[in-house]
This record gives sequence, structure tokens and C-alpha cells, in this order.
Amino acid sequence: MNAKRLSLLAVLLAGLGSAPLTVSTVALAADAAVVQPREGWYKSLVGFDFVRQNVDIPPRKGVMIVDSRPAARQFDPGHIPGAVNIPDTQFEKMVDKLPADKATLLIFYCGGVDCPKSHKSAFMAEALGYSNIKVYAEGFPDWTAKGGGVSVSAAYIKKLMDEKSAYTLIDARARRVSDKGMIPTAIAVSDTDFDKHVDKLPADKKSLVIYYCGGLECPLSDKSADKARKLGYTNVVTFPEGYPEWEKTFGAGPASAGAAEVKTGAAKPTAALVAGKEKGSVTPASFQQVWKENPGSILLVDVRDAKELLEGNIKGAVNIPMNDLEKKLSNLPKDKPVVFFCGTGSRAGEAYDTVKLLGADVQAWFIDAGVKIAPDGSFSIVERK
Repeated sequence: MNAKRLSLLAVLLAGLGSAPLTVSTVALAADAAVVQPREGWYKSLVGFDFVRQNVDIPPRKGVMIVDSRPAARQFDPGHIPGAVNIPDTQFEKMVDKLPADKATLLIFYCGGVDCPKSHKSAFMAEALGYSNIKVYAEGFPDWTAKGGGVSVSAAYIKKLMDEKSAYTLIDARARRVSDKGMIPTAIAVSDTDFDKHVDKLPADKKSLVIYYCGGLECPLSDKSADKARKLGYTNVVTFPEGYPEWEKTFGAGPASAGAAEVKTGAAKPTAALVAGKEKGSVTPASFQQVWKENPGSILLVDVRDAKELLEGNIKGAVNIPMNDLEKKLSNLPKDKPVVFFCGTGSRAGEAYDTVKLLGADVQAWFIDAGVKIAPDGSFSIVERK
């Protein structure tokens, strides 16, 4: 009897021990992707997959990626897209770059497992009261080795120009926008027209190709860069801050030789919409008044990609991504104005141009300004300066 009881007890203990063993194995498998902590490192570490999930253009709300490396020699020629540069040696002087909300997810990285800069910065951020801090200890070397996208700074592009280096700089904005001013040496190939102008890419697929568009809220440069990579180009980078950052840092770029000053047309606006300075545009003030008082009198069309809508969308607007617009022109009404908008005004203007180019019988307008949308659907319009 004792022998039988002992045997039964052994079976029960084995069964009880099996569940924790399975969980422990899963935990170890998950941790295997992240390098094990060393003495002096920050306690909360993450790996490539975690960082990749939090890197996007437009940047994810509630997340800041911080590059702790020096600017000129390391950050400028290559960094994780959307990252903010706060070198650890300059941290105390640059704390104003950190977000006001101390619950923001901060992900610090630097030059790999032998680089202590990200850990030092993380400890300093913690001392300031930030409560959601991670360190990507493998850093930029691991990011590039695993195929993460790479971005460069305005200072690096200027350096390439000054040194007369070999590169191809491409403006992915709509021509109506890029014609008004581009970064010097750039060529204009809107993302929508990418397939029509692949001949403008360099013959050598190892050549450096840099895409930019209208700033961190504009995904066009990322989209064009992905298309170039799929064609086999192996040295494609982006400048996510784009033309607004260039203009702020180095001044306005040259306008296209064929760009003429556009004057407001004399056509009488309908539904109380008032024509803006740019042909086809509507003044933000008149649009907001119509949308507030009589939204049913217009059709508001969001031409951003579906992915961008996850961050927030205006209730009552319909979504027709710019790349789908030509196929869906017949769905647009002819009995009331159609107002296009996007995050920066670039694709909205391109949508207006597409409607006019194809001769669609549509009362088209567009918002020639940035539209910031909150998760609750509220929005604000940031007019161009």
C-alpha cells in the first residue's frame, strides 16, 4: 500500500510540476531575443522586435525613440527613423527635447552592447521622473543587421552636397508642392508616380538613394523607399523630417523653373467654402465653419493610408487612400463639393490635381495645410507659414 501511495504521489508531483516548467520555458524563449543585462546597465531591456513595433512614420503617439550617440559622426549619417538625438554627454542641456508627459515610453539606444551611453541616459531620464523607460542594448548595429530602416539628418545631406559626394536625393511629395521649393540637388518623383519614373533611379543598385517628403507626418518617403528596395536597391535611406526641417535649418530651396505663381480663381465657391491662395484650395477658416454648421453639405475625403487612420480619424469623413483615388472617382458625388485632406496637405493637393487631370465632373477642393487628428476624432488645422 505504501508503495502504491508513493507511486501515486510521484505522479501527482510530476503533473503539478509540468505547468510551471512549460511557462518557464516560454519565458526563457522570449528573453532569448534580448541580450542579458550586464553590470551598470539599465534594468529594463528590449530587443529588435519590440523596437520595430514602436517605430513608424508618422511617429507613434506616446513613444519617443532616443539616440544617445554623438550627432555628427554617428547620428547624422544613420539612425532609427523618427529617433530624437540627445547625446548622453549633452543630456542635461537638451532635456527640453524630452516629452512633457513623463509616462511616455522612452526607448534609448546607442552603438551596441559595448556602448554605455543609452544606459547612462536612461538612468538620467529616470531621475527626472520618467516612468516608462526601456533600453535597446544591442542598438543601431543590431537594428541595421536585422534589416531595420535607416534615416539620415539634414546636416548629413548638407555634408554630402558640400563634399560633392555621389547620391540621389528624391522628393516624394506631389509636384504642386515640390515645385514651390525643394532641397537643392533633389529630383521630384511623387510617390504616386513612382512606377512611371523608375528610370530616374541610378543604374547601380548599390548607390545611395535618399527619399524625403513633407515632414514626420508624411509617409510618402517611407513608401517610396520601400518600393525602391523591392526593386533591388540596397542603400536606400530616408530623411523623415523632410523639407520643413531643411527649410528651418538651411532656408528655402529653389522653386521649379516651370513653377508659376498661382492666383486664386474667380470661380464662386459653393457651400460657403472660400477659395484659398493655392488653386483649388479652401481656406481652413471657411472649411471649419462649414464642417461645424452644415457638414452634410460637403463630402470630406481623407486620402491618407488606412494605417494612418489608426492614430485618429475625423468622424464623418470617408477614407479613399491616394493610391486608390483614380479607381474610385465614380464614387464621388457631383451634386456637392468634395474636400480632400491629409496630414500635411501634399496628398490632398495631389488628389485635387488627379480629379482635374482626369476631367471628373466633381466640385473638388483641398485643404492646403496640416491636419492634426486626435484619437477622439477632434482635429486642428496648422496653416502654412
